Order: sequence, then C-alpha cells, then structure tokens
Amino acid sequence: MAHVKSAGATANQKGNVAGKRLGLKVGAGQIVEPGMILVRQRGTKYYPGKNTKLTRNFDIVARIRGKVVFGHIRRPHGLRTVINVVPV
Repeated sequence: MAHVKSAGATANQKGNVAGKRLGLKVGAGQIVEPGMILVRQRGTKYYPGKNTKLTRNFDIVARIRGKVVFGHIRRPHGLRTVINVVPV
C-alpha cells in the first residue's frame, strides 16, 4: 500500500487566528457617557445593573453619564458580578 497523507490533514492547520478583543473596556470609578460599551463578552460573565443594559450580543452598555461601580449579587449558585453606573 502506498502511504500518502489524506487531503484533509493539511487543511486543518490554520493556526494564526486574531483575537476578538473581548473583556472589560472601562475600570471601576471611570466616568462614562451614554452608549459607551463597558464590557464585550460571550454569554453573561458580567450582569447589567443600574443604568446599564445588556445588548443582543451580551455587551453591557451605559444608559446615562456617570461613574462605573462594580458590585455582587448573591444567588443560590454563587455570586454574580454586576456593573452599575452611578450618576455624577
């Protein structure tokens, strides 16, 4: 039998894929404007709190101008990290 590599073996070797730039975009205490993205995420690692909203792709966006404050909510399955915007 001839030993020849199958055609699919070399097609699956694409390694350099760009990152999606996910994560926190602002820090605690930072002043934000309405519409600013606070977090880009896949799923709900962080939850929206006061004066924030969750978009269709799970980003958290500020609704008002204010200061970013992180908090926690106790749930039966553990703590949830919540992002709030407090008016300045």
